[in-house]
Amino acid sequence: MPYLIADDRPDESAGRRFRALLDRPQILQLPGAHNGQAALQAKAAGFEGLYLSGAAMTASMGLPDLGIITVDEVAFFIRQIVRSSGLPLLVDGDTGYGEALNVMHMVRAFEEAGAGAVHLEDQILPKKCGHLNGKKLADAHDMAAKVAAARRAARDLVIVARTDAAGVEGFEAAVDRAKLYVAAGADAIFPEALNTRAMFEAFAKAMPGVKLLANMTEFGKTPFFTAGEFEAMGYRMVIWPVSSLRVANRAQAKLYAAIRRDGGAQNMVGEMQTRAELYETIGLHDYEALDASIVKTIVPDTIAGA
Repeated sequence: MPYLIADDRPDESAGRRFRALLDRPQILQLPGAHNGQAALQAKAAGFEGLYLSGAAMTASMGLPDLGIITVDEVAFFIRQIVRSSGLPLLVDGDTGYGEALNVMHMVRAFEEAGAGAVHLEDQILPKKCGHLNGKKLADAHDMAAKVAAARRAARDLVIVARTDAAGVEGFEAAVDRAKLYVAAGADAIFPEALNTRAMFEAFAKAMPGVKLLANMTEFGKTPFFTAGEFEAMGYRMVIWPVSSLRVANRAQAKLYAAIRRDGGAQNMVGEMQTRAELYETIGLHDYEALDASIVKTIVPDTIAGA
């Protein structure tokens, strides 16, 4: 239902709604949504929460994922996704855009934009995708200070601490960092780029009672596991961060090649979302009906018929 029309707008904050989903016994599945249209399609498929990836955001802007976008640019993406879908959203907060005070500003800005959760990572700038080599880590206590700052700034926002240490300092260092981040106030832990089932299981065993997030990205270090498999390994959240963007980008490249080759898009019509499907997804007719009802209610018949 379009956000201007919906009568079931929640009374609770996005953070509280995200926390409620996370507290359920089943794993929380969070597909990546890189814009409002993707968010609506994910909601129509039955998902109850979404993920906003820094890699997807920057790629959609034609930029690499090196931590070079700003808090305000991310807030723009948050607003369109939350406004269109109404779903609780986990947002990639990269390294927090600076030190402790910057992290507090980010948390307040994201929460005001409508985010339900944010994750912070323990890399230093320029950061890299978690599944690439050559990452450099912040001091663990400096990262813990950022987590504490995020916790202090948040009202209801769920704080997830990500550690990239497994591929840099080793598995045990990743566990030690995760325990430090929980002590600093993290609600959940995101161990990035684990590369075997045994590592995922061992990490969960080393963090009893801690809510854990798994990243099921394609073309990375992690083998393919299903949501059910992650749940069985002890994980409470799973994200598919860039999948929607990758599929959309491949389709767009195919379209542009066809237009260039054929002099038009006539041979691609069968692969397009139809006009009727687009209007159904964005609720065009609901908006039109709302507009007509307001006019009928507000404008007297004598004036309306003039």
